Amino acid sequence: MKITIISVGKLKESYLVDGIKEYVKRLSKYTQIEEIVLLDEPIKDKTSDALNIQIKEKEGLRIIEALNPKSYVIVLDLKGKMLSSEELASKILEIQTYNSSHITFIIGGSLGLSDEVISKANFRLCFSKMTFPHQLMRVILLEQIYRSFVLLEQIYRAFKINNNETYHK
Repeated sequence: MKITIISVGKLKESYLVDGIKEYVKRLSKYTQIEEIVLLDEPIKDKTSDALNIQIKEKEGLRIIEALNPKSYVIVLDLKGKMLSSEELASKILEIQTYNSSHITFIIGGSLGLSDEVISKANFRLCFSKMTFPHQLMRVILLEQIYRSFVLLEQIYRAFKINNNETYHK
């Protein structure tokens, strides 16, 4: 299985960079992680709605160019479906079993995602109704993916034990 995370905007805070490195290291036991960080458009303090849409569209074009057409696409979207950690683990297992061995998560810039990017999604995921900085969402997303793989490993071990089979400890 391969997981790609496409995000807009370079991280400047070292504690976030360190958090991402830690979760990528932990996840390497379970899956291949690819990070694609795209350039964000400069935003002034007060911009019009029309300019905000243009900015999201420019960033959206970069996102679409980076997409693998064979990947199952999950966008992080405030209008998406909220899942528990267990439900996210089940969703990842379902995708891996029935759809694709490659999942791409997309995190937009500070203005969010363009309608065109959202239309490319196979699934819209919402972590909370609260708004988080898009840079912090990369760490939160990686932590939840890691939690999902650990949970799936425990389910696998339970099945092995219940069937009197050995498993690696």
